[in-house]
Amino acid sequence: MINNITFGGNPLTLVGNEIKVGAVAPNFTALKTDLSPFSLEELKGKVVIISVVPSVDTPVCELQTIRFNTEAYEHGDINVITISADLPFALGKFCANKGIDTAITLSDHKGLDFGMKYGFILDELRLLSRGIIVIGKDGIVKYVEYVQEVTNHPDYDKAMDIAKELV
Repeated sequence: MINNITFGGNPLTLVGNEIKVGAVAPNFTALKTDLSPFSLEELKGKVVIISVVPSVDTPVCELQTIRFNTEAYEHGDINVITISADLPFALGKFCANKGIDTAITLSDHKGLDFGMKYGFILDELRLLSRGIIVIGKDGIVKYVEYVQEVTNHPDYDKAMDIAKELV
């Protein structure tokens, strides 16, 4: 398991099952901003980027969410999910204020189903850690990044390059 995650230099504990390249992407459920359920099964057979953020109410998370929304618009064949433990209402307000309308924005706050199945729960904070997962049309994980320092940006270009190759 990834065990050297820090937040502001302070070590934190990741909880859940570490996801690895080559694994079948586990199905998960989360809430959309309108409180309706979302299942990864809805995107079966499509290229998916899962952008994991602790909270859209922070500068790095905001930039990560906006950047992937823009990338999803520019490359219509790539489906982007942004997921956090924020409340669905906060995510909806954020998306409305920032013009985010291409990426699927999900809340994992209720059951942390995604966080547990993909190993992104920051135990001490009950938030999701920062990272990226790319899933191919075949449902296989093609790229995983657990960002070591949660306040840093992920490698956007690497994730996008891999996703573009899969389309």
